[in-house]
Amino acid sequence: MLTTAEPTASQAAKETFARELRFVRRVHRLRTVGLGLGALCVASVLHLNAEAVAWWVLLFAHAFVWPHAAAMLATRSTDPQKAEFRNLVIDSALGGAWIAVMKFNLLPAVLLATMLSVDKVSVGGPRLLLRTSAALFATCAVTWAALGFPLNVGTPMSVVIACIPFLVVYPMAISGVTYALANKLAQQNRRLDELGRTDSLTGLANRRQGFELARTELARYRRTGRPAVLVVLDIDRFKDINDRYGHLAGDEVICAVAETLRGSCRAVDVVARYGGDEFLLVFPETDLRGAGVAAKRIRRRLEMHAFENAPDLRCTLSFGAAEASVETTDVENWIRQADAALYGAKAAGRDCFFTAHGLELP
Repeated sequence: MLTTAEPTASQAAKETFARELRFVRRVHRLRTVGLGLGALCVASVLHLNAEAVAWWVLLFAHAFVWPHAAAMLATRSTDPQKAEFRNLVIDSALGGAWIAVMKFNLLPAVLLATMLSVDKVSVGGPRLLLRTSAALFATCAVTWAALGFPLNVGTPMSVVIACIPFLVVYPMAISGVTYALANKLAQQNRRLDELGRTDSLTGLANRRQGFELARTELARYRRTGRPAVLVVLDIDRFKDINDRYGHLAGDEVICAVAETLRGSCRAVDVVARYGGDEFLLVFPETDLRGAGVAAKRIRRRLEMHAFENAPDLRCTLSFGAAEASVETTDVENWIRQADAALYGAKAAGRDCFFTAHGLELP
């Protein structure tokens, strides 16, 4: 029998694999652009030195076959990210070989080494840079020795011109990918922040965010002396609703109350899910009587609501309200006053609005 942890672990593995495949695709695009432009630099030096046809064949294969072969190898691997890091080491190793083949022609050699370092830092940071740099220097040294230590550092104008596209376009491509990743990360952070402030069932502010907004309103009251009322309300006999109609109907009731509160309150009012079947309201620029009028409006709207999963259900609410005053030391104290009033409303038979000083509305 499968446990709930097994599907969760399987789903996490699938998400990780999909994320690694996206990484492979990003690197493939950069590799295709980088090797295509880099090949132009190397080709200009091969032409300058009148190198053999074999070098041109190898250059063509490296620039136009290797990018797709590397992507295929990484995509078919059980660990795409690890395979792609291995491909990046191969990239640097091959780059080192071409630097030696070009006889260290100054501009293309420096440009190739620099670009191979920049993209490694952007992808894997200093650790990957150390690995790939070691591969670059090793293959460069071996190739240079195998060729008899040729050296021709002079860079004529024809080679300079051939290097310009690589110098201009490839950094822009890396910047574009980096910007896209940064923008995606910012969106994810905003989403996480929103999730951290929002109740998942109702879409209202959650308890923590409700407390923060209430704290802001209490600070405003202390600065200006303008009135503000905090209300704690809950759904009457919610446990009985769950027991009789089921939790699906219970969730429907909670969402209906949330929607009623949202539609009955002003944009400046705080509407939050306090927890379970309890909600938190804060009315700026409002006294207890004004809050009572708002509560009456909320109750009337909810009375007209028809529930799909409980057609015969009549949902009522109990309200406890406390107005900010000089004795309101903090939000917790403010909420305790409203909670005490809510207990009074329940003791009075529910479906009513109570304040710390007595019944305000029937």
